[in-house]
Amino acid sequence: MSSTPPIFDLLRCEDPRDVIHDAVQRLFQGEILGLPTETQYVAAAYSLSPTVRRLGELSREWSQQPPLLVVKSTAEALDYLPRLQPLGRKLVRRFWPGPVTLRFHSPAIGGLAQALPGEIATALDLPHSLGFRLAGHEVLQAILRLLPAPLVLTSEMADQATSGSVVEFAKRATGDCSILLDAGELRYTLPTSVVHVNDANWTLHRESVVPARTLNRLAGNLYLFVCTGNTCRSPMAEAMFRRLLSEQMHCADDELVDRGVIVASAGVAAGPGQPASDESIEQMRLRGIDLRSHESQPLTGDLLMQADRVFTMTRGHRELVIRQFPQLAEMVEVLSRDGGDVVDPIGGGPDDYQRCAEQIETHLRAILSEFPSEG
Repeated sequence: MSSTPPIFDLLRCEDPRDVIHDAVQRLFQGEILGLPTETQYVAAAYSLSPTVRRLGELSREWSQQPPLLVVKSTAEALDYLPRLQPLGRKLVRRFWPGPVTLRFHSPAIGGLAQALPGEIATALDLPHSLGFRLAGHEVLQAILRLLPAPLVLTSEMADQATSGSVVEFAKRATGDCSILLDAGELRYTLPTSVVHVNDANWTLHRESVVPARTLNRLAGNLYLFVCTGNTCRSPMAEAMFRRLLSEQMHCADDELVDRGVIVASAGVAAGPGQPASDESIEQMRLRGIDLRSHESQPLTGDLLMQADRVFTMTRGHRELVIRQFPQLAEMVEVLSRDGGDVVDPIGGGPDDYQRCAEQIETHLRAILSEFPSEG
């Protein structure tokens, strides 16, 4: 009778690095290990090892699903998905790191996936599909940093009781895993949400840790308006765009998020938490929009990377953004359709703010006319 695999307690061992190094060596040698993720304990093998075939059998036996690759970065995932469409790239960018498994189908797969040996490719369900997770647990991250290629994990089971506990998982893994690494209590008590991606469409295959409403928001479009201090021009642009778009989509302003549309603003020299200027608040009040709750935020790389379209108030703002992030040149544009600047009204009187608001509204209406079916 097979014995329960030894369990190494990472929380109580003298030096966890020794355990990690031993685990990496075992993986190189073709062993299957039990490892923690944020959501469950799973069986893992090195992606270039023939034992991936056995791991595929375990995955289908335990969860009725093929195994998946766990990668250390989005860039590594894209090495296997060179033909990924914009929607897929957006999902990778926004869903990870996080408790979401993405399974991509054949049109996106290529690159390094085509170089995998036949038995390994078959175990992973290639060429039909390929599942991924981005390493979120520190143990997986530590192991992946020492490996030149990804790990392969068994897909998670719906029964959390037998996989959320290392002791219960050990009973299931008897005879297959050589050792188990115990990282204690896991972050979540449910398995990952599973999303299938095919060209320009995505479907929720399993709703779990991340609910459908959150996934729908993350997969939606983020429109970002940028000025200098994020207290005058860009807050007015954000507020008016939200109102005009909700009218076009025949919904309330606060329903846009649930329809997959997020509107935001930021400033290239903004401090956090500043209110909109009194004059901007008044101009919006005249249009039936309440801007009193606005709080300024600085423009950051993370915010830019999440955006689908970025509108700057001036050419100078656009040049500044592109200088720092040249890879975003195609998605950053000036608000004015003729390429001109929206003059900063700060320090001016009510007439200056009125002209600025009218100018912004004209440009916004022109932009909305370009994509009447978006959102």
